[in-house]
Amino acid sequence: MPWQGDAATIMPANFPAELRVRLGTHEVTNQPPPLNPRNLYTSDLPLRDAVRREAGDWLDQHLVALGEQMATAEVLALGEQANRFPPELVRYDHYGRQIDEVRFHPAYHQLMALATRHRIHDLAWVSEGRPGQHLAHLAPLAVFTQAEAGVMCPIDMTYASVAALRAGGEAGAPWLKGVIGGQYDKRLLPPAAKTGLTMGMAMTEKQGGSDVRANTTRAEPLGDGLYRLQGHKWFCSAPMSDGFLTLAYAPGGLSCFVVARLAPDGSRNTINIMRLKDKLGNRSNASAEIEYDGAIATRLGDEGRGINTIIEMVHHTRLGTVAGTLGIMRRALIAALHHCRNRRVFQKRLADQPLMTAVLADLAIEYEAAVVLAVRTASAFGAPDQTPSAFGGPEHNSAFARLAVALAKFWLTKRCPAYVFECMESLGGGGYIEDGPMPRLFRESPVNAIWEGSGNVIALDVLRTLQREPGALAAYGAELALASGFSLLLDQAADRLMARLAHPVAEAEGRIIAQQMALLLQAALLVRHGPPAVAEAFLATRLASGAPALFGALPTGLDLDTILNRHPPP
Repeated sequence: MPWQGDAATIMPANFPAELRVRLGTHEVTNQPPPLNPRNLYTSDLPLRDAVRREAGDWLDQHLVALGEQMATAEVLALGEQANRFPPELVRYDHYGRQIDEVRFHPAYHQLMALATRHRIHDLAWVSEGRPGQHLAHLAPLAVFTQAEAGVMCPIDMTYASVAALRAGGEAGAPWLKGVIGGQYDKRLLPPAAKTGLTMGMAMTEKQGGSDVRANTTRAEPLGDGLYRLQGHKWFCSAPMSDGFLTLAYAPGGLSCFVVARLAPDGSRNTINIMRLKDKLGNRSNASAEIEYDGAIATRLGDEGRGINTIIEMVHHTRLGTVAGTLGIMRRALIAALHHCRNRRVFQKRLADQPLMTAVLADLAIEYEAAVVLAVRTASAFGAPDQTPSAFGGPEHNSAFARLAVALAKFWLTKRCPAYVFECMESLGGGGYIEDGPMPRLFRESPVNAIWEGSGNVIALDVLRTLQREPGALAAYGAELALASGFSLLLDQAADRLMARLAHPVAEAEGRIIAQQMALLLQAALLVRHGPPAVAEAFLATRLASGAPALFGALPTGLDLDTILNRHPPP
């Protein structure tokens, strides 16, 4: 397949040097050369430092190989093609037989195969007991997203399905065998005949949205754990997956089911794909509206306990939204830095103009803060509860993970669209043109804030976790306490917030509380782990001045050169 690129995308190493710059009317000058990073992971010092700190060499070496492959012109071209030629729905074959198939460009299938070869879908589950177990999902997903984000949706759901399948008892066991250790297999075959399985999700309905208890889909028992489903689903992610986790009302209440694309007798299950959603971004990935018209399903867990079962999947997919956001931010940042370092304006490099220096440094600060929050969140997943004496009490990692992933999803995904826009603006008019990377990144930037619970839903989850999860507030306070003594500003802000959280918080305050908690957690982590120049700048711009202002609105006296040197040119 011929490679189709553009001037703002990574070029092949042997791209001809004789690009025409002397044209009939003018000479092409003062334009950045092609961006050509050697490795999307090793060039990312904030992420690599955090991975080495939390996981060590075992994960670092895996990511080095992934980062090198994702930076190749061939892989980046696949990402461009998968978005230029989005999936199409074919409801009937030539003879009028209903097939309900979504057909993808070959680039999509190649990217899915590449993601599973690097084990982004299951490395976390085969690394139990190792430090940074679930960082083995977050970090590779973030690196892969820089080349193509859409395929990370089915990969993330496949990863997250393991938690729900395990919670579902014996009924989940056959699916687990196909997910863990499996490779991508696009063929429509019974699960046992495939080399690997992918999993999707279908929960929300038109009348309910996030209020899944308003679902109207019904499940009729057939015996032996099988049910017949009747109802519609407003959103079904990745409709060509081998199985879908879904919710429906059984006689015993709202229950969780896994619905296979093929019925037990080998026929196509009656999962009718009504249409594909025409989305703003995430174009390579198919999202559908479906109906179950007597579809055969297997119950996971007990009747009436559906939310308790599927919430484990939701909890883990939210980690994927954080990872995807990190990848989008990183790709936008390196594009902005590359452009500004290679274009001159008024006798200076654009990056050396004081206002632009401030903008780029502030973007770098934001990314560093996003990395430490995302990595700390991932490291809490699957970690055993501990009782470190330094805390004077128990640190509940499981409770902290539930709280931290909600905070990270709420704050980072909210910041992402403004972040990508500022990077786009740094490229001037060229940033707004479709043959560069920024429009696709900008369209991608809101999705992680909406998927798996939009802002208000997540803010309320933060409040509920504080109220209902034993140890969540104590674990959060312990995390802040580890940074005590480094900054009077941070200590005072932490004391005020913890005093506020000691009392009930009204729902109307959910967003401001979530924002404050996320910012203070980022500050505490940067003070402990970040370069002093970055930590100092974050405190001065995110705590001292209240809510974060426009990017680039920095006070004087900050060490911007040190901050930007953390992101060297390729």
